[in-house]
Amino acid sequence: MPIKIPSGLPARAILDSERIFALEKPEAERQRVRPLKLVILNLMPKKIETETQLLRLISKSPLQVEIDFMKTSTHEATHVSADHLVKFYENLDALRDNYYDGFVVTGAPVEHMPFEDVDYWDEFKSILDWASTHVFSTMYLCWGAMGALYYRYGVRKVDLPEKIFGVFPQYLEDEYCFLTNGFDEISLQPHSRLAGVDEDDVRAKPDLQILTWGPESGPGLIATRDFSEVFALGHWEYGKYTLAEEYERDMKKGLTNVPFPKNYFPHDDPALEPLFAWRAHANLLWRNWLNWVYQTTPYDLTEVPQLRAEKRLGTDRSIRHEPGGPRGDDYKPLLNDGYGLIVD
Repeated sequence: MPIKIPSGLPARAILDSERIFALEKPEAERQRVRPLKLVILNLMPKKIETETQLLRLISKSPLQVEIDFMKTSTHEATHVSADHLVKFYENLDALRDNYYDGFVVTGAPVEHMPFEDVDYWDEFKSILDWASTHVFSTMYLCWGAMGALYYRYGVRKVDLPEKIFGVFPQYLEDEYCFLTNGFDEISLQPHSRLAGVDEDDVRAKPDLQILTWGPESGPGLIATRDFSEVFALGHWEYGKYTLAEEYERDMKKGLTNVPFPKNYFPHDDPALEPLFAWRAHANLLWRNWLNWVYQTTPYDLTEVPQLRAEKRLGTDRSIRHEPGGPRGDDYKPLLNDGYGLIVD
């Protein structure tokens, strides 16, 4: 079924051009189904671009999904019109009494800053506190994932001397996990960040599991064992040209800690079109997540606080694999033999 979006959302025209079926409110209400209710906290500067990327992935599910958009009130966005925010976004106070099947928290270009120096950090924590009783499952992306891991589980952020930038291999850690069910042993994931997370902190938390891991990029996907929180450190939601646009932007700023994007342009030639090599796993992850939410969320969303309090959100997946699993040998593809790399 299609996604249900606010009437007039600019992303609608792009989705239509890609033959993605999106219903606006009057059309959706004629379908006699209980749609999944999602809210998206969009912290990215380019709101419309991020909206389109996320709606593109959410639309691939066969479920009807109803979308609300949330903004912070303690930070003034400068890359989108105030009219767009007024028309399509609400702050926490306006949504506080709502319950949702799913919540998506985007990244933000502030990973180089201490969390406490981010002007909306206190509001961010309040939103996460609200979500812990009003949302069945949350998907955090990049900085949103780092911030949530730090606030919710004490996982420290690790600042990097140079940006992890490009498309990196991730090894499947648990082939039977619901969220990564159907993943190949290797998936490619875009990364664009100046920080990571302390892996020892993650592995020391019994409630957390690393689902994909890469030798250069570290954990790419982390989740709680009941899937109430999912943390994607990379950007599976990125479009084909997003990294190229970011690289051009960073070069114009004269940044010296941003390398040429790795494994992205064929033959490392920016005159050639990037290879869109992560789309299938991106779609599969989001479809798996929405499918799990659909199968386990209560019909009556007001039951969410009790389910969260009693930790009755699904099956506890306690299987652990060492990095590189589920392989039984020490083969490290894409490291020594060039397998899968875009080189001559």
